[in-house]
Amino acid sequence: MIQDSGEGYAIASQEDRSAPRTKVSIPAALRPSGSKGYQTVVNDLSLSGFSAMSLNRLHVGTLCWLTIPGLESMQAEVVWWEEGMVGCAFHQLLSPIVHDNVLARWHGDGTYYR
Repeated sequence: MIQDSGEGYAIASQEDRSAPRTKVSIPAALRPSGSKGYQTVVNDLSLSGFSAMSLNRLHVGTLCWLTIPGLESMQAEVVWWEEGMVGCAFHQLLSPIVHDNVLARWHGDGTYYR
């Protein structure tokens, strides 16, 4: 069966979302499109996305930018929001080198190592 590009993308994006997630505690900034940014804590991180605290409700499909200290802002899209937590998929997959660097620098207690 031949799939159209839309179906192929949907399947590929589901595979990307299954990337292993690592529990972390990284203080960061999150700025939803059209809103002021605010401080948050990233709770888990993968090549394809993250979850973070968000007391403000963010609607599915909202574009946002995550800034982790030492990195440029990364565009993402809200996939879910529930009880003060938001899950987002990065617009572009995070480089494995950047991902590993972040994990090496930030430990589960939120401590930053240079």
